[in-house]
Amino acid sequence: MQCEELLHYLSDYIDRNLDETLTLEAQEHLATCQNCRVVLDTTQQTIFLYRRQGQRQIPVVRRQRLFNQLQDAFLKRSKSEPENL
Repeated sequence: MQCEELLHYLSDYIDRNLDETLTLEAQEHLATCQNCRVVLDTTQQTIFLYRRQGQRQIPVVRRQRLFNQLQDAFLKRSKSEPENL
């Protein structure tokens, strides 16, 4: 297995969703490739930190302000674009 292929399967490897053959190939590659071990470790740490933080809610006032800004930007863009006939 090459680095690019490992990166393709990384999510499934972390989730333990690979078949036995691909899992063994990934483990063999990780045993010899420091760069891929760093990517794996960093990805796993990121997932851990995200889960530890839990879900955060945007305060209602801030969420409404963001929605309004997005809506204004969308409307301005729609007005500046020519209609397709």
